[in-house]
Amino acid sequence: MNANIDAYVDYRTSVGFLGSVLKYMAIPLTLPLGVALYYGESPLPFVVAMVVMVTAGVGLERLRTTPDLGHREAFLLVSMTWFVVPLLGTIPYLVAGQGTVAHPVNALFESMSGFTTTGSTVLGEISFDRHTRSILMWRQVTQWLGGMGIIVLMVAILPELSVGGAQVIDEEAPGLSIEKLTPRIRDTASALWRIYIGFTVAAMVVYYGLHLAGVAPNMDLYNAVAHALTTMPTGGFSPEARSAEAFSPAIQWAITLFMVVAGTNFALFWYVLMGEPRRLTGNAEFRAYLAAMLAVTGVFVVLLFTGLGLDVSPSNVAPIPGHLEHALRQAAFQTAAVVTTTGYASMDFNTWDQSAQLILLFAMFLGGSAGSAAGSVKIIRWYLVQKTIRRELFTSVHPDAVRPVRLADEVIDERTVRGLFVFTMTFVTIFALSTVVLYLDSLRVGLELSAIEAVSASIATLGNIGPGVGVVGPMNNFLPFSPFSKLYMVVLMWIGRLEILSVLIVFTPSYWRA
Repeated sequence: MNANIDAYVDYRTSVGFLGSVLKYMAIPLTLPLGVALYYGESPLPFVVAMVVMVTAGVGLERLRTTPDLGHREAFLLVSMTWFVVPLLGTIPYLVAGQGTVAHPVNALFESMSGFTTTGSTVLGEISFDRHTRSILMWRQVTQWLGGMGIIVLMVAILPELSVGGAQVIDEEAPGLSIEKLTPRIRDTASALWRIYIGFTVAAMVVYYGLHLAGVAPNMDLYNAVAHALTTMPTGGFSPEARSAEAFSPAIQWAITLFMVVAGTNFALFWYVLMGEPRRLTGNAEFRAYLAAMLAVTGVFVVLLFTGLGLDVSPSNVAPIPGHLEHALRQAAFQTAAVVTTTGYASMDFNTWDQSAQLILLFAMFLGGSAGSAAGSVKIIRWYLVQKTIRRELFTSVHPDAVRPVRLADEVIDERTVRGLFVFTMTFVTIFALSTVVLYLDSLRVGLELSAIEAVSASIATLGNIGPGVGVVGPMNNFLPFSPFSKLYMVVLMWIGRLEILSVLIVFTPSYWRA
């Protein structure tokens, strides 16, 4: 009897904490609301969303039966939060009734893509003629909220969540685990969000500063704010139809720098602020992260400089193959955008030939650092996987040897090593199955989807990357897919943001019983 009681999932407490999250999610709506009032647009979409979120939040809060959040309740809270918040995030799109996101399925796709910082879009046309500035700003805000994590934010501001805060942060945080920087987990969450906010403001100042300096004429204050809100969360949404291609080379270099920062473990910046810069420069994961990006960038520089990687010379980009700065900038930008899963585009890589696109697809599986806003598999996992493989090769030759897997001077326990392979294999399996599902469904509805397009659509959504190649390329969108495929990709974005296992475990029978 007691064992059954201990194993019982107190879903009412999870739902109650979800109510607290929803109530506070009304606050970020004040930014697009302010934009609407400033530009003389209708504030109704955001007022309605605020009323619904506060009302739902207060109502659900009353269901909470205990102030404590247990291990199992944490799984449920995180999974529900990351589905319900994007679900209610569709309200501004639906009330505004503008463009393709006026359709419920498209609105859910866009909202989930925003909050999970995926960056895939179903907007048929991105322009201020088609959508109001406030609605486009809401897209940007959704990504900023999702970047460092909704639950991490809630732990930082809600005292009642700090009790089980370490558990919910571990389930939400992208990567192996989030490093506890301070004795209290609430202080750790607060420190991470302060760093995140600081870099967001820095990006905003740099972008707008370049505009004031006269080297970025169309990076006005609106665009500076909008792009800062989606650079640091590695989101990639842009109110410009041509993404970062619409801006000057100076802006593209600046965005590249901030994307690299956004893909770095934010805990390392905390150590830098505490006077320990060697914790950053000497970090094995950080070095592997930079090495991977430099390697991919180097390959792209050669391909773009020589013209071997170009299928068709882009008519809207003045530099041609043989222009070194252009090759360096495009290679560095697109590598950073893909590896950090930001999803911006400084050129249409549909104009690259298939060999360059295949390298791009390979880079989509790398991911940024643990403890960053980046998605996909993560550099740290690949780093430890290759060390584990080397260990297994060594012990095959020397069966009596004891050789633990190490990260710097730290021994990685075997449970963590096993978890690495479980996650990686689960990720690859779901990716492969999803590729088949999307391809077969495209045949069903008459969408001419090539194999490489199906592959890129699958990894782009599961890895929270954004654009793919072909029909889902950076200057195209996911609108042609059927409602079924869009809803399927909504699920991929959801489980991808929560590292798959945190969601799947809720659907296992063992989770609900002893």
